[in-house]
Amino acid sequence: MTDQATVEADVLAWFAEAWDPSLPLLEWRDRLVDSGWAVPSWSDEWFGKNLPAWADRVAHRTIRQAGGVATPLGGGVGLAAPTMYDHGSDELKRTYMRPTLTGELTWCQLFSEPVAGSDLAGLQTTAVRDGDEWIVNGQKVWNTSADHADMGILVARTDWDAPKHRGLSYFVIDLRQPGVEVRPIRQMNDHSSFNEVFLSDARVPNTNVVGEIGSGWAVARGTLAHERAYATSRSSNISAKASGRTIDEAQIEAAEYNKTYEWYPQRQGRVDLVIERAHSAGRNDDPLARQAITGLISVHRSAELTAGRAKAARALGRPPGSEGSIGKLALSEVARRANSVHTTISGATGMLAATDDPIDAVVAEVLVSTPAQSIAGGTDEIQHNILGENVLGLPKEPAPDRHQPFRDVVKR
Repeated sequence: MTDQATVEADVLAWFAEAWDPSLPLLEWRDRLVDSGWAVPSWSDEWFGKNLPAWADRVAHRTIRQAGGVATPLGGGVGLAAPTMYDHGSDELKRTYMRPTLTGELTWCQLFSEPVAGSDLAGLQTTAVRDGDEWIVNGQKVWNTSADHADMGILVARTDWDAPKHRGLSYFVIDLRQPGVEVRPIRQMNDHSSFNEVFLSDARVPNTNVVGEIGSGWAVARGTLAHERAYATSRSSNISAKASGRTIDEAQIEAAEYNKTYEWYPQRQGRVDLVIERAHSAGRNDDPLARQAITGLISVHRSAELTAGRAKAARALGRPPGSEGSIGKLALSEVARRANSVHTTISGATGMLAATDDPIDAVVAEVLVSTPAQSIAGGTDEIQHNILGENVLGLPKEPAPDRHQPFRDVVKR
């Protein structure tokens, strides 16, 4: 049986021979993909080594600690590539997986719509067959990185006479073609991390269908399962001690990617600031403020422990369990409490984006960013339904539109 120590030793042995920090980043990643250490959990036919799921994390960490760089950050490696690996045809894999692993292609996710967020299966973007192509029309929204992505993973409705979950198909779409318009969305915290995408007679080759026609819901659920792990791995993939041309190019790539997420610490509430803030505001001896801070830190610590259990389960290759939904709800509660505590400490000053104290601007951003935590990645209401139905065994929420043809379903 392969163990972690063996994988680490094998990666280091290969890295010692292969690493050349003067190489262009793309050339280095070509070596990495050819070696099988880019995705060692995949089959040897598709750039891997047939190792357990935890081997990817171990290999990437070992390469980083040795002073190198592994696969790109982003939804290409985190969402698109594993979905194609699980469900795509050999032709699709040959076309897109390698340039995704090397970073030549960047990706975004085209799932949510203005009237189909939590109820994703109610989406109304259509794909109509036209010979060897599909013609796509509709609107997607909350699409991270769509403004600079080359490709998109798209779910669209291909059968209006089937029930809503069975009338969907999953596609890989070229976003650089005519008929695709991307508009950035300005958020209330003044960031612009998301986009809306308008599709007007955009075309997709039939070879770009992922899975079977009508199986889009099952494939999309697979992507969402990968997203749970991907959402916890948005961090630097470069060691601080690393240097050279390869590293310089990787740092530029990572900096561009991380711009999208620079406000995410504020979205989570910035618990790390509350004690310092209480001292600077003279509220550290206020019993009400102290009680609120203590409650916040306790909930935050329990959420970290839950996240740790989920991370350990993934490292062992276990399928996602209830920890994901519990952890998501815990983060929402932490964000709400942090918002309240920051308000208690700062008072009206918390509404000022520019004062003599730079922390005021951070707190002001926290107060308008934390509501997103309860929405992004599956709303709190959806997480409650998942836990109630799948963990507690409660009756499913009534869904009269689940079995009728989608054409007959009342649309919002």
